[in-house]
Amino acid sequence: MRSIHPRRVTTGFAVLLGLLLGMLPAFAQDVSNLLPVTEAYKLSADAATQGVLKLHWTIAPDYYLYRGRMKFKAGDGVTLGEAQLPDGEKHHDEYLGDVETYHHSIDATLPYTVAAGTTRLKLSVQYQGCHEVDPKICYPPHTEQLDLPLPTDLGSTTSPASNNPLGAALGQLGSRANRATAGMGMDSSPLPAEQAFRFEALAQNPHQLLLRWTMPKGYYLYRDQTMLKLKDAGGLSLTPTWPAGTVHHDAHYGDVTVYFDQVELPVTVNGDLAGRMQLALEASFQGCQDGGLCYPLMTRAVNVDLGSAVAATGQTTATAPELPPANADESPQQVSLIVALLLALGGGLVLNLMPCVLPVLSIKAVSVLESGENRATARRHALFYTAGVLVSFAALGLGILALRSAGHALGWGTQLQQPLVVGVLALVMLAVGLSMSGVVQFGASLGNTGAHLAARSGPTGDFFTGVLAVVVASPCTAPFMGSALAYAFAAPMLAALLVFLMLGIGLALPFLLIGFVPALARLLPRPGRWMETLKQVLAFPMYLTAVWLVWVLANQRGADAVGLVLVAMVLLAMTLWWFERSRSRGALSKVLVAVLALAALVPMYLLAHVTPPSSVAATEEGVVTYSPEKLAELRAAGTPVFVDMTADWCVTCKANEHTVLDTQGFRDLLQRTGAVYMKGDWTDVNPIISAFLQQYHSPGVPLYVVFPKHGGPGKQLSTVLTSSMVEQALTEAAR
Repeated sequence: MRSIHPRRVTTGFAVLLGLLLGMLPAFAQDVSNLLPVTEAYKLSADAATQGVLKLHWTIAPDYYLYRGRMKFKAGDGVTLGEAQLPDGEKHHDEYLGDVETYHHSIDATLPYTVAAGTTRLKLSVQYQGCHEVDPKICYPPHTEQLDLPLPTDLGSTTSPASNNPLGAALGQLGSRANRATAGMGMDSSPLPAEQAFRFEALAQNPHQLLLRWTMPKGYYLYRDQTMLKLKDAGGLSLTPTWPAGTVHHDAHYGDVTVYFDQVELPVTVNGDLAGRMQLALEASFQGCQDGGLCYPLMTRAVNVDLGSAVAATGQTTATAPELPPANADESPQQVSLIVALLLALGGGLVLNLMPCVLPVLSIKAVSVLESGENRATARRHALFYTAGVLVSFAALGLGILALRSAGHALGWGTQLQQPLVVGVLALVMLAVGLSMSGVVQFGASLGNTGAHLAARSGPTGDFFTGVLAVVVASPCTAPFMGSALAYAFAAPMLAALLVFLMLGIGLALPFLLIGFVPALARLLPRPGRWMETLKQVLAFPMYLTAVWLVWVLANQRGADAVGLVLVAMVLLAMTLWWFERSRSRGALSKVLVAVLALAALVPMYLLAHVTPPSSVAATEEGVVTYSPEKLAELRAAGTPVFVDMTADWCVTCKANEHTVLDTQGFRDLLQRTGAVYMKGDWTDVNPIISAFLQQYHSPGVPLYVVFPKHGGPGKQLSTVLTSSMVEQALTEAAR
């Protein structure tokens, strides 16, 4: 491979760093005066009119709301119609393209029906807006929960059918069914088609769609009367994979397959999607009210965004219940960009000491030690390692920001909520360990053990060692990182990207200093035969990391997933062992290597389809499982509460548990203060916990919040706990 002169790389890196630092004044805006979201947009609701909910937002000066970011989700026993929103002011938004916005105030109406026995009107309302005067800051999507008394004259089940032509027509068409069910004590008034069959579509990836029909109780959808097609298909086709349904005897069609309540339909998009950002999908389907009206064929047309996987529907998906307000002092918007960058630099530096990063740093330590007194080699190691770190942090930041702009909740380290990612990382750690143990060599240099990702030596190995460091560092949080990441998750894109890059500079800084400061490099021991032993010893942290990842997988998907990943590990070890032996053998041996490698992929494919175990793990003694309702109940009873949001893949969480939360001293403190220890597990995807994290502007776990005995906002603690810190917080909360 053609070598790159270290001086050129040094110059390029200096220019890049200079450009980044030169941008800082442009973003160092004071955002301390930014209003809390509920003050910038004050929402009130009026449910006095039967069947119609009236909503009103009062919008503060210099703030606006997006029309297209408003979403409404019905609670138990409530079915929502389509929201009636006024036209907004049209303009081109730098983040969302062509949009409509509201200033000053907005009035909206939302039709609804309720099921028999429902006494309260419950729903969630999500909205998003921005501050439009420098600095322009956009809030994350915010959700408020409404719980309103129904009008006293509202019957057990209501329908706006009598007030609109569709409802009247359906009532006439269903008269026969009404007579048939009148003697059964059923309220057979049919719902409008839009409420009886709610349809939505989203893109899980460009070639995989997920269609969802949601029906109230007593309604069903025909499988064989459903037709899907694409407008302007251009050679594309759709292949649906229907789940098992219910066999139902229909008076018109005979024995048919139908779906009650809700059905999710995976659909594969076949063909070349190059250049396409959206698909225009048209779904035609038919369904019935059980024992009542059969609706005529319905057709719904939606545009599915392939880039962001946002639901394409006029009625939106659920968000978690609203939570008690966080301390205003904890708002990430009160951190300026300069402070956020300094915190990110410090957090990235401290990240080198976290146990999740240390195994990968052992690879780097070997390469730096090998360079000895060769300053050019040391600089090359440092620069290409730094390049791998910065490119990875930039990619991670851009991915998070893209999903954030699409309205998705995403936190720091959430890639380890995906079992397939956990399994692949376990295999990577095993491969690195086997390389360091001498089972296989990907290059002659000891420092190139990270190059297994590309099977090349030299700068490639250094670069991918940096990539691997970021991959295993991302589930960890270090001191100073919390505020910086919270700022990045809410700031404009370029400012947020600078924060991610500064985290990378902090992570790579120790090796940059060793590579470019001769005095530090001279402190390193000289290379020798002892380094082969050191390399083999450092393989064991890799094996332990693989074991830890398998343990995380066990908690996510159970014993079946563990068995699959262990089989994949054995096949990978066999592949690498035979790969080393095949160097001196013929072409047939190399074919066998490829066959073994493919065999190792089969368990990983099966792992991706393992569902979570159905059994629920027993609650730890003295620990209450987190739920917004239970938290509200405890607070209403005047009980101080210590909320711990954690995950099995969060090393910082486990360290805090070992040193503080799982000790007898903490249990005695809970008993002395009368506090309840409440824990939320974010090991797997959990929208309720995601909402809590978002409420407290936390980019991930751990998150610790102490709620005082006599009400008031919760106090957010540091991500790294000490016994004295926890004792002080709980003592104050119990007063």
